[in-house]
This record gives sequence, C-alpha cells and structure tokens, in this order.
Amino acid sequence: MITAIIILLCYGLAIMFTGWLIPGIEVDNILSASILAIVLGLINLTIKPILILITLPVNILTLGLLTLVINALLLMFAGAIVPGIEIGGFWNALFGSILLSILFTGIGRYTNYY
Repeated sequence: MITAIIILLCYGLAIMFTGWLIPGIEVDNILSASILAIVLGLINLTIKPILILITLPVNILTLGLLTLVINALLLMFAGAIVPGIEIGGFWNALFGSILLSILFTGIGRYTNYY
C-alpha cells in the first residue's frame, strides 16, 4: 500500500514537472496532479483499449502515429475532468503526453512496479 502511494506521488510529481516544462499545461497543486494520475490510469485502463481497437486500421496505415494523437486527446479529456488542471490546446497535450509517457515509463522501470 505504501509503495502504491509513493508511486502515485511520483506520477503526480511527473505531471507537475510536465506542467512546469510545457507552458500550455497548468497544474495548480500536487493533489490535482495526483488525481490526474489516477484519472489517466482509469482512462488508459478502460477507454484507451477500445479506441485503439476501433482505430486499428488507420493506426496501421499511419505506422502507429495515431496512438500519439489518441494519447493527446485522452490527456485533454482527463484535464477537462480534473479541477486544477488546464491544458491549452492540442499541441500542448501532444507534447505533454509524449513527455508523460517517457516519465511514466522511467518511474515504472525504476520502481519495478510493472
């Protein structure tokens, strides 16, 4: 249980860092960032596989680049749900989702949680 809380806080800090680095993403506090981490996890668990399956033919034609667009749109959706998170537009969400994917992968590998 303690490990999950520490990893959640690490994800929240990664979201805070992304908000600090990308000017179009505004994060109010660590609580909003942690809630966004939870919401992103739930969205990636439920909605994302359905979207990937529906868009599979186009995703194959674009050699997987559509997945970046789907990630950006899901980040915008999660940012609209969570209070205290504002995402300025699609390009900010795209660069933010790329950075978050890199940071989340690093956190997952460092903590051996996956």
